Amino acid sequence: MKLNERSVAHYATCDSPTDHAGFLHKRVERHHHHHHHTTSYHRRWFILKGNLLFYFEDRESRDPLGLVVLEGCTVELCEAAEEFAFAIRFDDAGAKAYVLVADCQATMEGWVKVLSRASFDYMRLVVRELEKQLEDARKSLAACHKSPRKSSSGRKSGYIPAGTSCSDHDGGCPKPPPLPPRRRLAAGSGCGALATGLSLTGQESPVSPETACFSKLHNWYGQEIAEIRREWLESQRSGEL
Repeated sequence: MKLNERSVAHYATCDSPTDHAGFLHKRVERHHHHHHHTTSYHRRWFILKGNLLFYFEDRESRDPLGLVVLEGCTVELCEAAEEFAFAIRFDDAGAKAYVLVADCQATMEGWVKVLSRASFDYMRLVVRELEKQLEDARKSLAACHKSPRKSSSGRKSGYIPAGTSCSDHDGGCPKPPPLPPRRRLAAGSGCGALATGLSLTGQESPVSPETACFSKLHNWYGQEIAEIRREWLESQRSGEL
């Protein structure tokens, strides 16, 4: 992938929303003659914007030392001599892995969470799931309003009017779908890749020309699903009165 260095450097330090920022220690390995190598850790200032992770020599620096494009990679907790270490590993064989060390457990968990959700592949997965949940909620609400019910003679008569509980007719109606689960760390020792989840942070990041930021798109879907759930629950309550 070719990147325009001047444009990338401008994006790193411009006023566009920052998803996460802070100091981390970046592992550097130097290989010498006779298969000898040394390992050191450099304290760097990291900034995450969308799926781009920049790192600088210090917080006041204007020119990034490097850039990690967070696509086709996994973020893992890893066994290391240093505590609070995690790694960014890429799917391509031979691709460079980035080992980073945080100052404490909370900082490490915060970085692992946001980095694992930064790729556009993950965002597409979330949008697809939210669209599916929205469609399921609409079908559930429509089933409550339109399903025929039986009269006292046992015959089906008419449709259930809006606001009537659908528990009165045969088979009931499906419950509204649950909201997406939060992402959790996979259990196990050694390296633990993050389990797939569907909860996003509320921080803004640019996504596409059609949406100002992904968090707004996420909130839009969430509000519509919440409204459909509210209507469904109101119809249940009014039917019980």
